[in-house]
Amino acid sequence: MTRFAAPIAEQIWDMKYRFKAADGTPKDVTVEDTWRRIARDLAQVENDPKLWEDRFFAALEDFKYLPAGRITAGAGTARRVTLFNCFVMGTIPDSMAGIFDMLKEAALTMQQGGGIGYDFSTIRPKGADVLGVSADASGPLSFMDVWDAMCRTIMSAGSRRGAMMATMRCDHPDVEDFITAKSDAARLRMFNMSVLITDPFMDAVKADGPWDLVFGDRVYRTVQARDLWNKIMQATYDYAEPGVIFIDRINAANNLSYCETIAATNPCGEQPLPPYGACLLGSINLARLVSDPFGDAARLDEAALNDLVAVAVRMMDNVVDVSQFPLEAQAREAQAKRRIGLGVTGLADALLMLGLRYGSDAAAAQTESWLKAIARASYLASVDLAREKGAFPLFDADAYLASGTMKNMDDDVREAIREHGIRNALLTSIAPTGTISLYAGNVSSGIEPVFAYAYTRKVLQKDGSRTEEEVVDYAVQMWRDLKGDAPLPDYFVNAQTLAPLDHVKMQAAAQKWVDSSISKTINCPEDISFDAFKSVYMEAWDSGCKGCTTYRPNDVTGSVLTVSETTDTAPGEAPAQVQGVDETGEVVYMSEPLDRPEQLEGNTYKIKWPDSEHAIYITINDLVVGGHRRPFEVFINSKNMEHFAWTVALTRMISAVFRRGGDVSFVVEELKAVFDPRGGAWMQGRYIPSILAGIGGVIEQHMIATGFIAGEGMGLKSDPQAKVVGLDAPRGKACSSCGQYDLRMVEGCMTCGSCGYSKCG
Repeated sequence: MTRFAAPIAEQIWDMKYRFKAADGTPKDVTVEDTWRRIARDLAQVENDPKLWEDRFFAALEDFKYLPAGRITAGAGTARRVTLFNCFVMGTIPDSMAGIFDMLKEAALTMQQGGGIGYDFSTIRPKGADVLGVSADASGPLSFMDVWDAMCRTIMSAGSRRGAMMATMRCDHPDVEDFITAKSDAARLRMFNMSVLITDPFMDAVKADGPWDLVFGDRVYRTVQARDLWNKIMQATYDYAEPGVIFIDRINAANNLSYCETIAATNPCGEQPLPPYGACLLGSINLARLVSDPFGDAARLDEAALNDLVAVAVRMMDNVVDVSQFPLEAQAREAQAKRRIGLGVTGLADALLMLGLRYGSDAAAAQTESWLKAIARASYLASVDLAREKGAFPLFDADAYLASGTMKNMDDDVREAIREHGIRNALLTSIAPTGTISLYAGNVSSGIEPVFAYAYTRKVLQKDGSRTEEEVVDYAVQMWRDLKGDAPLPDYFVNAQTLAPLDHVKMQAAAQKWVDSSISKTINCPEDISFDAFKSVYMEAWDSGCKGCTTYRPNDVTGSVLTVSETTDTAPGEAPAQVQGVDETGEVVYMSEPLDRPEQLEGNTYKIKWPDSEHAIYITINDLVVGGHRRPFEVFINSKNMEHFAWTVALTRMISAVFRRGGDVSFVVEELKAVFDPRGGAWMQGRYIPSILAGIGGVIEQHMIATGFIAGEGMGLKSDPQAKVVGLDAPRGKACSSCGQYDLRMVEGCMTCGSCGYSKCG
């Protein structure tokens, strides 16, 4: 019998987490092998490794505790990868040499797959004097473009990359340009962006007072605080960015405020970190801990929860000692403070099993109670570890207990910390869990409401035919198993039908007992008024949240999932008013790579790049699948030996993507978006930003000529607005991992419902 609750769970395991040899041969034969591999690796630092290996295995078994993806994929593989999910890099010096030193560090960190955060407030504003060179500064946005290009390069090299977070203070002179940067669809696509909002700024907003934009000791200009706030709100309303981080509140509540200052977060915002700070993540699967689900005696087993939390904290503490780090500074920072981020997933499913409507006062109170229980258990487990292994090196009892978070902690926990110390400076965080939630049987993600109760996923076979499978939420499937054809009760709500302020209520309830922060998306309807939208952010501020991220579907941000308006529901399905239906419905995923026949039909094209002695020749061969031509392989050649390495690499990479199958037109988007900092060239009446962009244009024209796509893209970095011939998949932005059009905003990250890829790594 398989341990997987749904076919998609096993597919996610096989694609993302199953340990395989270089030739693709599985080393993890079963998911039990994966759990054993993780347990053995994290137990190696214990005095009794076998004892703790078995206890760690028991925690992992049946998906009760879910380490973050990098731990699940990397632990015990002997690969030189970091098991940490997120990093904030060093403070960027306001000098050219210092800036590019930081760029190198970012590249090394991203090469190992870590998501990184940077505060760009330390770079002087555009137009400021640059002493000694008689020039004006180009400003932080120009250097963010360089970081963006670096991230694209790392990604194009085939590495699993992390996302990037850029922050800027609300008093930086370039903050208005920062706010509107994402209005250009061709810019800063590798970044999530958030404005660091201070307490004085919020006071000025409420008072409609003036606000100085400063750098160093100079006031560059003065604006009205409310006008600046409205600019942030308008950009977020239109483009879903920037997010808002209440940075003074974060620093005031930080357990380590006595020895660090935070100015940035990881890409999803749940980990505010100091310079070179690193954090690892893991989640307790609450949906697995409910006894008598949907019954009169339904409850969460708190004794089992406490035991599971204690084991999880020990496992995560061991990761600090087992993991590789991209930089020595990150290793030193992690060892000095030993911060971890234990959170939850399956919260919404667990609430449903208890008969509670997500967003109700009762659900918020239950959420607060569960998160307090987890916080208590985490802190007491870390105290026990301190007794056994010692407190974190920078522990200072008086200063630690005087921090904002610890002031609210129960007296018995405070006294235990005072007497014995604590092993981990910070312990709790609510992380994005989109992929690991699918892996655990499609439980609800993090503290989010259920996104969709069911949708149809279509799998494209090699012969062009398609098979269908239903992807059902874990709690909904349990309801069906227990209740048969009985309709879902009216307390079943999803992210699309929930009022925005109900989202805020749940985030605030969870935040009270989370010592780091929370990754959460507040879904807003497309027709929400601007004033109502702004009130969501003000309510987040007033209710004690550390930040706020919203998502309003529109023509710019896109929209995948909507609420069905049909009145016909089959027995056992949700009523029409709560049934989440993916209108795209046609989630297409290639089950295995395409085979190469003996002969293929193709065309060869020539590019003569200005100032280059030799032309580049591009041969594209096509395969017929389901009666339609599709690109299968590419060969790029040039007599210019300076081009040899990258043309061979590009040939192999693009061909590998084409042979995977599915809709691969996103390759055109990625190539056309590459710019050469030395400048592009005019060819046939249009500006081409790089040789790679020219190759992308050739591939696009070939796809149009063969009927794979119907027309040219509508602009740099946007997918061609056409349908794939032979498929009814909708357009919009394609997943950069599998090429399918099933991207949705989950916990602040664009996430693919087909393959589980997340922009946030």
